[in-house]
Amino acid sequence: MTGPESLPAHAGSTGAVPGTHPARVVAVVGPPNSGKSTLFNRLTGLRQKVANFPGVTVEQHLGKLKMEDAAELDIIDLPGVYSLTPRSEDEQVTHDVLMGRMPGVPKPDTILLILDVTNLGRHLVLAAPILALGLPTLIVLNMADELEKRGGDVEPEALAQRLGAPVALISAASGDGYDTVLQFLRGRIGVPRPMDLLPVLSDIPRCREWAARLGEAASYQAPAPPVWTRRLDGIFLHPVAGPLVFLAVVVGVFQTIFTAAVPLMDLVDRGVGASGAWLGSALPAGVFRDLLVEGVWAGVGSVLVFLPQILLLFFFLGVLEDSGYLARAALIADRTMAKVGLQGKSFIPLLSAYACAVPAIMATRTIENKRDRIATILIAPFMTCSARLPVYTLVIAAFLPDRPLVGPFLGSRAAALLGLYVLGFVAAVATARVLKSSVLKSERTPFVLEMPPYRRPTARQIGLRLFDRTKVFLQRAGTVILGMSIALWVLAHVPLQNGAAPRIAESFAGTIGRTVEPIIEPLGFNWKIGIGLITSLAAREVIVGTLGTIYGIEGDETGASLQEALRHDLTPAGAVALLVFFAFAMQCMSTIAVVKRETGGWTWPILQFTYMGVLAWGGAFVAFRTVTWFLA
Repeated sequence: MTGPESLPAHAGSTGAVPGTHPARVVAVVGPPNSGKSTLFNRLTGLRQKVANFPGVTVEQHLGKLKMEDAAELDIIDLPGVYSLTPRSEDEQVTHDVLMGRMPGVPKPDTILLILDVTNLGRHLVLAAPILALGLPTLIVLNMADELEKRGGDVEPEALAQRLGAPVALISAASGDGYDTVLQFLRGRIGVPRPMDLLPVLSDIPRCREWAARLGEAASYQAPAPPVWTRRLDGIFLHPVAGPLVFLAVVVGVFQTIFTAAVPLMDLVDRGVGASGAWLGSALPAGVFRDLLVEGVWAGVGSVLVFLPQILLLFFFLGVLEDSGYLARAALIADRTMAKVGLQGKSFIPLLSAYACAVPAIMATRTIENKRDRIATILIAPFMTCSARLPVYTLVIAAFLPDRPLVGPFLGSRAAALLGLYVLGFVAAVATARVLKSSVLKSERTPFVLEMPPYRRPTARQIGLRLFDRTKVFLQRAGTVILGMSIALWVLAHVPLQNGAAPRIAESFAGTIGRTVEPIIEPLGFNWKIGIGLITSLAAREVIVGTLGTIYGIEGDETGASLQEALRHDLTPAGAVALLVFFAFAMQCMSTIAVVKRETGGWTWPILQFTYMGVLAWGGAFVAFRTVTWFLA
């Protein structure tokens, strides 16, 4: 390994230049699947945050690196790129930040270029445009442990002489060689940025030719292809076995999410209820206490209850992604996506949407084709998210007896729930087909995806990923739902009558329910259901608590008493219509807000909300009339 001392003078002189500022910003750059984020996480630990670049929806990961002398460096983890010629929004961000063209983001003083040493012939091409920027750069050859295990070898000193920049051979996952990176960064603290650097290695075609002859030029021996990768790909990418394994993985993941998360969700629910009860008993009676307990506390609780499912999904996604399987799944899904005009990269966001549409929509940023990205955003809310589960469970349990259909393996209620998942998926596929054959029609983009070798995910990387997702979920989704919950609570408690809250029928919320009743009456819904539909705009599951309040029920909102009340106000046909309505409607303000941010305006979210609302009303109307006719 070579340290900072091997940096040639023309490539990164550390001599002081009068009038310059100390180097404080370090950019972590590299191709996808090179271990870039793993190194970033090791450098920053929990001293990191996620935000958006100013005016851009792409996430930026920022962190602090504290050195022994209490000095700090700001670390920016940029989106993975193969070149500095941008094609997607992610790649454009990396290009603009490195060029100093991103408003509000300082131009980096130092670069850590992360390359997969087991795939050096392909990844090394990125070194040419990065070194040509003239910034002090450390080339970090990652996956050193895997290189050795697979019989490969490299001489960092020879590579450093050839590139004219320091080279470090490390394993970001295990920490081997990590001190070399710290040594380089420690040498950058307080060092003025060189102003007289000359471009290095800017001839990219020549660099490609040299990379192809890497073994002759820099004593590099490529590792043998991993045996297990070849064997597993023979199964996972098989035309028949591959899709079957993929289906089994998807079913297994979702089955585990919906079963394993229940105890954690119940625990969170009890904790929120107990803390809310304690808070209510500790405060004097009055409007403020009711607002705090029923509005703020219940609003936060409605988000927290579903956090275990979100984290379980991201745990499995993290394991699948870090292990290398998710890239294979995207390739398999590409064959199906092509039939509706989309590509394999749409698969991962749609998979995420089964937990929550908010992170799913944000995950579309990796799709290069703008029309494909918008189409994926528009269909993501059709996938059955976890917020629909309380509604589905309540209505199905109230109206459908649980009878075995396939012995002990499948009952009538489980079949109904599965049918609703299928219904949402069919709606998403049909909508994608319509969009891609009309307003979002475009030429199919070649689906190029690098297949990383299978690796063992690390607990540290998965843990930091879950910590990061927890912050994002609470900050972006929780704040929107919290604000809407407070607003809707106020509507249900005004106008005050003799200093007390009115009956629900006489509140502003009740007035709204009666106002919309003529519109929803053809679906078999009354004004009480209308209030629930309005309040569920904050979050779909809010309708359960709303109906509990309307019926004056205390305790478990999904208990038998609420089911009995539903049977009193809904016919079986109306119950089916309600399920269909929630399968199609976009009852989620946080999703609308994220769509607005991701598309850069209100045009697409308004069209999306209107289309899904019309489809929900039409589907519910057809379901109500059909079931009514069938039961007549």
